[in-house]
Amino acid sequence: MKNFITYAIFVIISAVIILGLALPIPDIPALGDKARVLYFHVPMSWISVLAFFMSMWYSIRYLKTRDHNYDIKSYSSAQLGFLFCILATATGSLWAKFSWGSFWNWDPRQTSIFILLLIYGAYFALRSAIESEDQRAKLSSVYSIIAAVTVPFFVFIMPRIVESLHPDPILNTQGKINMDSSMLTVFLSALVGFTMLYLWMLDLKIRAEKLNYKKLSLTD
Repeated sequence: MKNFITYAIFVIISAVIILGLALPIPDIPALGDKARVLYFHVPMSWISVLAFFMSMWYSIRYLKTRDHNYDIKSYSSAQLGFLFCILATATGSLWAKFSWGSFWNWDPRQTSIFILLLIYGAYFALRSAIESEDQRAKLSSVYSIIAAVTVPFFVFIMPRIVESLHPDPILNTQGKINMDSSMLTVFLSALVGFTMLYLWMLDLKIRAEKLNYKKLSLTD
């Protein structure tokens, strides 16, 4: 079953890359062919939000049970969220270069995601600064919950309450998706494929962290 899921992820993401680059897209004002970036930028942003919320959920579970497995899961999900947040920033910077002439413009969306990266960078710094396992798990769980509360503000609210250059003809503030059928199919496939990729990577990361945890426990 796991092999089937792995193959399915490979097939879906490969299809997204090929079709996303090959299929024609409708004429989108101010974006044109550059709109293809959304096949990768939006799913990566979505995975960042999902991973940070999953980290919060596991942190809540840890504080309720004091089971270190939940701390490992929370930490693993936060790491993946941070990785996908960096990738979302990178793809967004490419979009900015195409549309605005430079990779970084301190647009509200760029600023908000930069702040989010700093918040979670501090999370990893906190974990690395505490030697006691129980204390590290407890404090980082509390921090993870607080950090996740800021995610909706920096991802969804702040960019909409401050004037932004970020294009809005495809995914607009009314929640409507303005795409033709082929573009929508590739976009939704990208969301599914990258979500499956995140869950697969999370499973691998958790298993690796558990092995590392057992190894450290044996050496102590």
